[in-house]
Amino acid sequence: MQRFTTKIVQMMKNEKLFQTQGGHIILSQIENEYGLEIKQYGAPGHAYMTWAAKMAVEMGTGVPWVMCKEDDAPDPVINTCNGFYCDYFSPNKPNKPTIWTEAWSGWFDDFGGPVHHRPVEDLAFAVARFIQKGGSLVNYYMYHGGTNFGRTAGGPFITTSYDYDAPIDEYGLIRQPKYDHLKELHKAVKLCEPALISADPTVTVLGNYEQAHVFSSGSGHCAAFLANYHLSSTARVTFRHQHYDLPPWSISILPDCKNVVYNTARVGVKTSTAQMLPTNVQLRTWETFSEDVSTIDVDSKLTVVGLLEQLNVTRDMSDYLWYTTSVEINSAESFLHQGQHLTLTVQSAGHALHVYINGRLSGSVYGNRENRRVTFTGGVNLHAGINRISLLSVAVGLPNNGAHYETWSAGVLGPVVLHGLDKGQRDLSWQKWSYQVGLRGETMNLASNAISAAEWVGGSLIARQQQPLTWYKVYFNAPGGSDPLALDMGSMGKGQVWVNGQSIGRYWTAYATGNCSPCTYAATYRQGKCQSGCGQPTQRWYHVPRSWLKPTGNLLVVFEEIGGDASKISLVKRSITYV
Repeated sequence: MQRFTTKIVQMMKNEKLFQTQGGHIILSQIENEYGLEIKQYGAPGHAYMTWAAKMAVEMGTGVPWVMCKEDDAPDPVINTCNGFYCDYFSPNKPNKPTIWTEAWSGWFDDFGGPVHHRPVEDLAFAVARFIQKGGSLVNYYMYHGGTNFGRTAGGPFITTSYDYDAPIDEYGLIRQPKYDHLKELHKAVKLCEPALISADPTVTVLGNYEQAHVFSSGSGHCAAFLANYHLSSTARVTFRHQHYDLPPWSISILPDCKNVVYNTARVGVKTSTAQMLPTNVQLRTWETFSEDVSTIDVDSKLTVVGLLEQLNVTRDMSDYLWYTTSVEINSAESFLHQGQHLTLTVQSAGHALHVYINGRLSGSVYGNRENRRVTFTGGVNLHAGINRISLLSVAVGLPNNGAHYETWSAGVLGPVVLHGLDKGQRDLSWQKWSYQVGLRGETMNLASNAISAAEWVGGSLIARQQQPLTWYKVYFNAPGGSDPLALDMGSMGKGQVWVNGQSIGRYWTAYATGNCSPCTYAATYRQGKCQSGCGQPTQRWYHVPRSWLKPTGNLLVVFEEIGGDASKISLVKRSITYV
């Protein structure tokens, strides 16, 4: 960690980016939310935190260092707050400023879950409430949404899109009314600046749910924040002999202690609606290449007795790991003569599993963010003699928070058991298993334009056949204009996609379940409160940066795990309309 931190700090110094060098960096952060996990490590955890703080300060950036969600941050490091609300927060020393390093503008989405939204009225209320209680600095997370290109999405199960319902969306377009309503809030706070920096607030009770926070300076500046904490009722309050109507769950800002210039619940700006519109790009001349499951164990470079944890084998060089073993069935087994099937159960630590018997897909199971572990139970078609069982285990991102990452597992850890034999069941867990990291197409670098030995098969019909473990490629020209672009992957199942060798990321047409009932801005927000998209794919469109495209001859490559209609993939443009 010290080597990494030193490298990053030196890069910033070389470019003269710190404020003391004339740059724009005014704060540096070391670690992130380690206080949530420190108790699980005991004394060594506290020692690490103290070491990290001391190490950071010794870097000599010339600007303060902060630690988010770390109550014990040692001087001179400033402990700060992250969350949906931080008005309750105070630093661990009175001489430290009150800083909100992550004001969560929304929430991330996970495959199979609904899309999260945070009403701007509540976000503005949270920020104004923080300021009225003496907060010094607010930093939004996120202000500009983004994309987890490649395999960078964590979680596991976090979507490729990291839009986060931010004021500026994943595509760089303004989201209204969130953008302008926050802009007006910032203007109002700026008008209060002379009073805010002169004194701590005095608090006056105006009613059962109403308060006034007043900042006054010795030179006559005065600013007031009038708050109504009731969830449903508008309140009429009297402040300095004047009457003010306060909507529920809102704060009015008076930069001169007389005139209201802003209320967090009164949104007077337009609303934006995003549309995905067709482009003139034709994706027609598709070619395909199929993974050959029958050669998996032949190509394997690792064979051991027993089942291995996936990430210890793949080292995250691929999402995919093949587990292959053989099982011999005696020709006298009763099920062979009674037209029955054996039942195979496979227990996996996650995150998805495809089961192949003698080269044919027998079934798939998928985890989710709440329960990443999966168990396959299904009938399998075995014949007398030697049968090959091939299990394709799929990771859907690495863990991105929590303690003891080393204990988080993925892959088939067993047991793997055949049921229905004449002698009962047979545990295959401790047989010899062959392991193959990644797909054949990955080894052949099919995602790029490089020359390979792959024998692609052309034809428009083959793109519609919806076969598992299939690669697709097509060339296309970039559309004109400057509108942001995306791939519509709604016709596909699950896999990965590349443009000109650059990974757009994982795609998965997982349909969202959850509570998508209407919500109001009032009351404490939580990530499950305001959701949409139930019954629809969590993510259907995948951002394609225009900077990755050439005018002509762009290569689109798709790897499909479970089967999809590639002929219906389309390149669309994102357009915003305002109401």
